[in-house]
Amino acid sequence: MEMERTREPATTPLCPSAPPGWEGSFAFGVVGGTVQDPRLRYLDDPLPVTEELLAQTQPVRPTEVLRFAAPCAGGSCSHFVGNRCSLVDRVVQILPAVIETLPPCILRPACRWWQQDGKSACQRCPQIVTDNLFAPAAIVRVTSPPRRESGGP
Repeated sequence: MEMERTREPATTPLCPSAPPGWEGSFAFGVVGGTVQDPRLRYLDDPLPVTEELLAQTQPVRPTEVLRFAAPCAGGSCSHFVGNRCSLVDRVVQILPAVIETLPPCILRPACRWWQQDGKSACQRCPQIVTDNLFAPAAIVRVTSPPRRESGGP
């Protein structure tokens, strides 16, 4: 029986959808495919975020052509609800799997999405682009942070 999840390590899990400005951020994939059907190509080695790397993506935003990972911000992130990443919950619930086998991802052992939703998250991960200006409605729905209840006085 294939193991779909690992137990969470003692260190902070990695968010596979982090902005490049987060502390400890690095690129782990390059967006390929088409505007309508993007696919992440996973890097063999992480690329540290540098001004040079970010400048190489011009004239587009780095998050349109690269995927970044960084230590999960937990409750400081708009997608974190309770003790879960609601972004990956929505990814798994709403989006179809786009691959059958696990991609060759360097993040997997420490990935928050893997730890939370296992193979189901990995099968959907290649279609996620952090900033997709032409995203279909389902992707927009998935990536919109949940509304947080505000406690008034």
